[in-house]
Amino acid sequence: MTLLTLLEFGNNMTYKLQDLAQHCDAKIQGDNISLNIKSAADIMTATEGEVTVLSSAKYAKYLKNTKASACFISPQLASNEAPENLILLLCDDPEISFLSAVSALHPAPQLNRSISKQAAIAGSVSLGENINIGAFSTIDDHSIIGDETEILASVNIGRNVSIGKNCRIYPNVVIYDNTTIGNNVTIHAGTIIAADGFGYKYRDNEHIKVPHVGNVVIADNVEIGANTCIDRGALGSTTIGAGSKIDNLVQLGHNNTVGRNVIICGQSGISGSCTIEDGAVLAGSSGIADHVTIGQQAVIMARSGVAGDIKPGTQMFGSPAKDKKVAWRELAALSKLPELFKKFKKLEQRLERLEK
Repeated sequence: MTLLTLLEFGNNMTYKLQDLAQHCDAKIQGDNISLNIKSAADIMTATEGEVTVLSSAKYAKYLKNTKASACFISPQLASNEAPENLILLLCDDPEISFLSAVSALHPAPQLNRSISKQAAIAGSVSLGENINIGAFSTIDDHSIIGDETEILASVNIGRNVSIGKNCRIYPNVVIYDNTTIGNNVTIHAGTIIAADGFGYKYRDNEHIKVPHVGNVVIADNVEIGANTCIDRGALGSTTIGAGSKIDNLVQLGHNNTVGRNVIICGQSGISGSCTIEDGAVLAGSSGIADHVTIGQQAVIMARSGVAGDIKPGTQMFGSPAKDKKVAWRELAALSKLPELFKKFKKLEQRLERLEK
């Protein structure tokens, strides 16, 4: 990629098309390579001066009517009918090239790095270089904040917390004592890290709370969505592996071990002491019982309930979760029950007549 000369366009940036193509490893097919591109949009709503993408044949029908000025596309799809004035940007992976264009055309706002006078920072806190701490944020004793990290307004960080380099913590996040967070981690607004797990013992007609004295350990390159809760371990650690992504509104119970590059989608709930192995995917509203292992690359489909271990590489659906092919056959059979019931009633009536 080359250093580009950019023109400011509102909150966006404007690229010359030839520069944008080079930046995104694409080859131009068409004239007017000096055209200005001001923003990115999807293929159905894009207008003049915008760039779009066609990454799948199922959307090819929209190509011929797009109003975009340019389109990232693979050579295999470039033969589809397109407007005469549309410039094609040929590339091996249109989706990734388009994402590069989106990032370039719509850069994240650069904060004015400073430590607010309205932040409350204990004297024993270690602060890295070029950090940002917003108003009304608090950082308690013996915590460490790495270089280039941004802590936005009203974040509460407890004692003995370690946050690595180049992290971004959004407003109203709460990080309890003894949490360890790696480099390049993003935690979105309203998330709670390392609250007590939901652990009780029932004795003598009352619930006795289990003390939680463990912590949470989050590895590098993790992103955690808004209003998610990750509980600390009762004795050991709740761990999130490198590269994993957790959506909004997820509940992750105490002493869970989440592997590398795991995806956990919104409104999923994982009980305590589970192991989610590398590359597994938990789709929206998944429910996982305690002490369950989800194998590598396994997929738990949306709204599924898992009560037992899942083998690596399998795809599970339903509640209780079953192999998706079995579950779908059962659903197909259930859809036929009303018609089968009608046939059964007719046979029953016919049998009664024959008996008479």
